[in-house]
Amino acid sequence: MQKNLVIVESPAKAKTIEKFLGNDYKVLSSYGHIRDLKKKEFSIDVEKGFEPTYEIPTDKKKLVSELKAEAKKADMVWLASDEDREGEAISWHLFEVLGLDPKKTKRIVFHEITKTAILKAIENPRDIDVNLVNAQQARRILDRIVGFELSPVLWRKVKPALSAGRVQSVAVRLIVEREREVHAFVSEPSYRVTAVFEVPDVDGTKVEMKAELGTRFKTKEEAQAFLETCKEAQFAIEDITTRPMKKSPAAPFTTSTLQQEAARKLGFTVAQTMMVAQRLYENGQITYMRTDSVNLSALALNTSKETIQSLMGEKYVKTRQFATKTKGAQEAHEAIRPTYMSNEVIEAPAQEQKLYELIWKRTIASQMADAELEKTTATISISSSSEKFIATGEVITFDGFLRVYKESYDDDAEQEDEGRLLPSLAKGENIERKEILATQRFTQCPPRYTEASLVRKLEELGIGRPSTYAPTISTVQQRGYVEKGNSEGVKRAYDILKLKGSKITESTKTEMTGNEKSKLLPTDVGIVVNDFLMEFFPEIMDYNFTASVEKEFDEVAEGEKEWTGMMGQFYKGFHPLVDKTMNTKSEHKVGERILGTDPVSGKPVSVKIGRFGPVIQIGATEDDEKPRFAQLSKGLSMETITLEEALEAFKLPRTLGDFEEKTVTVGVGKFGPYVRHNNVFASIPKDKDPMTISLDEAVELITAKREAAEKKVIKTFDEEPDLQILNGRYGPYIAYQKKNYKIPENVEPKDLNLETCFKVIELQKEKGETRKSRFAGKKKK
Repeated sequence: MQKNLVIVESPAKAKTIEKFLGNDYKVLSSYGHIRDLKKKEFSIDVEKGFEPTYEIPTDKKKLVSELKAEAKKADMVWLASDEDREGEAISWHLFEVLGLDPKKTKRIVFHEITKTAILKAIENPRDIDVNLVNAQQARRILDRIVGFELSPVLWRKVKPALSAGRVQSVAVRLIVEREREVHAFVSEPSYRVTAVFEVPDVDGTKVEMKAELGTRFKTKEEAQAFLETCKEAQFAIEDITTRPMKKSPAAPFTTSTLQQEAARKLGFTVAQTMMVAQRLYENGQITYMRTDSVNLSALALNTSKETIQSLMGEKYVKTRQFATKTKGAQEAHEAIRPTYMSNEVIEAPAQEQKLYELIWKRTIASQMADAELEKTTATISISSSSEKFIATGEVITFDGFLRVYKESYDDDAEQEDEGRLLPSLAKGENIERKEILATQRFTQCPPRYTEASLVRKLEELGIGRPSTYAPTISTVQQRGYVEKGNSEGVKRAYDILKLKGSKITESTKTEMTGNEKSKLLPTDVGIVVNDFLMEFFPEIMDYNFTASVEKEFDEVAEGEKEWTGMMGQFYKGFHPLVDKTMNTKSEHKVGERILGTDPVSGKPVSVKIGRFGPVIQIGATEDDEKPRFAQLSKGLSMETITLEEALEAFKLPRTLGDFEEKTVTVGVGKFGPYVRHNNVFASIPKDKDPMTISLDEAVELITAKREAAEKKVIKTFDEEPDLQILNGRYGPYIAYQKKNYKIPENVEPKDLNLETCFKVIELQKEKGETRKSRFAGKKKK
């Protein structure tokens, strides 16, 4: 009989922990949750205090039996899932499902998978924290209520197979609102004036010095007038100030800041960062990766100090502890850091090495001395104007933490402009003008969200928790509400006025504006769903509501609030709203937009969400004549499409030419655009435009469709045209009179004759009848 059974939630974690414990311990994995709310049922009894109905999924039943058997053999069961709410819930479900004896069960938690941490945890076991379990249950149940009650409303009002989520819907709202800000933005021009002066350096040689005017001019006329005044002007150094500056390092990583920096520096998606960090944690390389705390343990502070001293010397050490500023952050955890600070690099796959190095550098830098700089500002007077030119220079006198790590930013505007060192200057010294440029600049529209900047915004608003950022961003993309894409940008002309000598010249150059890569863009479906929820469920979409719910979950976790009461209060206002919205009748379909009238038929032209996505429609459903439909071509949006662009889509069907003496045409149907040839239809993939597809590309699609059809048919019978042996997704089968019959595994499909085919059909029918009668018998009971 084994003495100890340790249950963790992942096999990698089990493998690492097993190395630290002796032969008296057996470590097994639960592979995450072993039970959850029923997948296709509401599973919450509202009348009985929101009592949940849990089930063990089919794929976990064998595992549960094995864990039960092992638990019975053990003297003591140690539940060692992660230390957050999700981990606490996993331990509670294990306790309940395995029927564990409280006297023979202990709960242990640790922030890092090291021998010291594991042995310390075993010395200090505790009971399952029911408050943490209730907080997780409250979140799960509230999200189930919102999802299960809102989704059917969306099915009826917007489009079948849609779904809604509490945090996901708010994330989509942020992305939709930013997109609208971008479209509504009107860029305002101004003229930025810069000058190049020639000044003598220490050795007397003339060097160039750049300076910028403290004012920007709104019009070309104002800029021109200023340059005119500078033609005969004298320029002198009016003032020089030099002041020391310090830059402090950023705090060690939290989940959110790690996701942001890994996106900026390594190009990782949020989900990718969490997957790689999970592997590093389970292999004992870093501390727990779901945290919103910037604290470091005393051990981490001491080992960081030792590492900095040995690598760079005493003057680079500055031990400091950071305070968390995020809304509702939990200080109990530690920041994400390497488990052993002395390990500058690790042996691991490339992605893990890169992320580990980022974490090591950020942690080490946080315990290093400030960088010391000297900033010089020279004010330059103009004899003919009250305006001033400003020249700045910056020099690093001590690199401090910058020797190891420099933080990145989402947008260039956030970065401080690090100037160059200014030449030797003297107050009152006259300087020589070389040239002055007045360059037309434009105000920048707000940038669309990247995954990293969306995480930052969600954290700022207090929406979600470290464990929710990655799944939220993945879910909104999987549901088709948001897609990651590029904005092509447009060319824009800008003017430059140049004063050189006593002559002012004017030139025009072009630049690309609005060119963005890998940004989160709302889809038409996402925009329509967002607008619908904003109109009918404003509370669910309210940022403050979503953040306040997180606070209530925290109060439940602290034992300060009863979760069922919180749920009751929410449901009392939410459920009647669902019923009311479901029964509200509207003149137009949700999201429908009337564009104008078709000049040929005189019928209305509109865009709306159809069963298979956004469509353009000519005509009305109630008309005697059926409406005509067309797909929105790539690059068009329901919000911005014009009547002319919509009518362009009805130029289909178009004829491409002949192939094998038959005409090839392009058309559009309810399942999307297609190529047609000799009554064979082949769908046009999303990356091809039906308006521009060529004959050669269409022939490729037709040939591929033929080849797939040939592979599908295994055998046919002339004497029985209704019967075929076909290849399907789940293997070969017999198709007969619009019904399918499975072929037994031990039978070779191509060897079947007509007689044996009918025998297989009879056998399958008998099996079906037997199954029906058993089911009927159960129902009668």
